[in-house]
Amino acid sequence: MVDILHQVGVVAPLADVYRAVATPEGVAGWWSVDTTGKSEVGGSLAVHFGDEGGFDLEILELDPAGRVRWRVVGGPEEWIGTEIGWRLGQRGRYTIVDFTHSGWREPTELMHECSTKWAIFLMSLKELVETGRGRPAPDDVQISDGH
Repeated sequence: MVDILHQVGVVAPLADVYRAVATPEGVAGWWSVDTTGKSEVGGSLAVHFGDEGGFDLEILELDPAGRVRWRVVGGPEEWIGTEIGWRLGQRGRYTIVDFTHSGWREPTELMHECSTKWAIFLMSLKELVETGRGRPAPDDVQISDGH
């Protein structure tokens, strides 16, 4: 198995960063404006990208102390069964975001592209929490052919 790992420091209280990753409204502010769902363990999030498709995520963990975990249950075959995890920790005026997208079967071309896009979306998360405005899809930075 192969994992995507990223870390970013956000100048904001942990509770603000938690809300941005733990609620559909928060996720819509940095990942995709077309995000729906309910913020509860056992519930789901649907994150869509227009004609590009999207992802259905089962919510596995919501801990306001700084942990959120999702399992991908719908979307591209390579994503199915992978897990997306957020670990948040306060360090001075920063909330450190440790991001993991784990369980990839192999490092495919899609995984490489997704790693870059996750970094872009983490910077969007940082902008959202620090300034009140992120760059969710469809206004995200494009890296190749509409992605």
